[in-house]
Amino acid sequence: MPLRTLETWPHGAIMLDAQHTRFALWAPDAFYVSVELETGKSVAMLPQAEGWFETEIACPAGTRYRFNIDGEKDVPDPASRAQASDVHGWSQVVDPLAYQWRHSQWQGRPWHEAVIYEVHVGALGGYAGVEKHLPRLAELGVTAIELMPLAQFPGERNWGYDGVLPYAPQASYGTPEQLKHLIDSAHEHGLAVMLDVVYNHFGPDGNYLGQYAQGFFREDVHTPWGAGIDFDRREVRDFFLDNALMWLLEYRFDGLRLDAVHAIDNPGFLKELAQRVRQQTDIGRHVWLVLENEFNQANLLEHDFDAQWNDDGHNALHVLLTGETDAYYSDFATDTTAKLARCLSEGFIYQGDTTRHGHTRGEPSAHLPPSAFVLFLQNHDQIGNRALGERLHQLCSPQALKAATVLLLMSPMIPLMFMGDEVNACEPFLFFTDHHGELAQAVREGRRSEFADFAAFHDPERRERIPDPNALPTFQQSAPSFADNEHTQLYRQLLSLRHRHIVPHLPASMALGAQVLADAAVTARWRLGDGSLLQIDLNLSGVALDHPAAEHLLFETPANQGTQLPPYSARVTLSPVGEHP
Repeated sequence: MPLRTLETWPHGAIMLDAQHTRFALWAPDAFYVSVELETGKSVAMLPQAEGWFETEIACPAGTRYRFNIDGEKDVPDPASRAQASDVHGWSQVVDPLAYQWRHSQWQGRPWHEAVIYEVHVGALGGYAGVEKHLPRLAELGVTAIELMPLAQFPGERNWGYDGVLPYAPQASYGTPEQLKHLIDSAHEHGLAVMLDVVYNHFGPDGNYLGQYAQGFFREDVHTPWGAGIDFDRREVRDFFLDNALMWLLEYRFDGLRLDAVHAIDNPGFLKELAQRVRQQTDIGRHVWLVLENEFNQANLLEHDFDAQWNDDGHNALHVLLTGETDAYYSDFATDTTAKLARCLSEGFIYQGDTTRHGHTRGEPSAHLPPSAFVLFLQNHDQIGNRALGERLHQLCSPQALKAATVLLLMSPMIPLMFMGDEVNACEPFLFFTDHHGELAQAVREGRRSEFADFAAFHDPERRERIPDPNALPTFQQSAPSFADNEHTQLYRQLLSLRHRHIVPHLPASMALGAQVLADAAVTARWRLGDGSLLQIDLNLSGVALDHPAAEHLLFETPANQGTQLPPYSARVTLSPVGEHP
């Protein structure tokens, strides 16, 4: 891969050859900008059109530098490819060719083969720590790992959504070369690697862009994290588009999950990102683009993006499994079984329907294939956004969880699990940060106030027991332990069945409808691409139902094969072509 030039990748420090680097900064509010090297050398940058400053310096990879604005303020490179330590410190020149790939012929995996395992890199011990789990995950039947955001954030620990330097992989997890080694090793085990990227906001500590490039933001558009990012500006769009291409081309990630795109007030940016990715990745290479989108915009899934995280499906299942109806779960508290049936039949539950806040949400989605929806029982949000970080097996009966796991791993939707799901990890996954001073206090208080609407935390004294996000033990408690058990065997068995009987026939699959059998019980059918019929009967109630087992039984829990669908059970049948109505 040739080194990039300023014309094709303008932001940041780009090596021209082994000893020369070009530096570029978009700083339209600055009068004077210089590059300051750790050696003490200072080089003035030449002003260019449209607010750009640039210069070339004889310096190799590893050189530490920062920018000085108007002789008054030292700032890191907003497009830093690596930080020497923290977000406030020195940026480093990185040679994108330094790592020697061992599996350069890897072309990825088709989307329909995806079985995704979400991990927090820090909780597993950094890039090298995650790498140790690859053989175990491949043997389990996982086909892709998804890394929570890596963009450099303040401090040593964070979920990653407070990142402020999107181009720099978090230094406390390891070096850029160690990240590439992790991806290379994953490919060796047949595992694709996805990255969660945050393009909707910057974190509250370490973002200096507003001091010299106020045009990066729009004060008339607000997000939960502050002023919106101005994607109407070409320089801003390219900052994020080039970032996406860096992860996919230089680091060879196999896909991106775009966080909370409903907070990006520019649909054209999303379409351009998808188009640029498709145009600039090799023909024949499988690259996945997945959304998190509260707006349920089905139109984005028709051509541009492969799938969306289906929070609707999770929320309906969570209410049925736990009985919890606080806060956003209240949107799923009534007609929950019918809502689940709609999810299995049509994808989204909210397709223009009115939420508890009186807003319409979503677009019709029944025309989309099942693989356009990522289904999950848990993820980082749904565990970590609980006050005490409890996992699902601590909130519902084990029999009901087994039944729901059958639906997760055997439906034609794309399954996603969170680290530790497969062993019913007893450790919580808590919300953690590494802020200090007033910001730490604000995060601590904000975290506890979030739960004032939850019945269990109406009492202020109880809210005080919510773990402090900035305390080191909060992070330490969130590292799961892994030991095979009965639940692991269930995952292994189901994923083996999925890969043998379902995955090869997922392309061109379509839903044939779902019906409510009784409260908390549904049956759903899909025609797979080869014409075979997949049916899943799910009973999350404590009452047995008259619903006899069909022929061609593929799996059921508990073993029954009778004329009833037992309490807390699931049954999967797969009828060959020509042997079903």
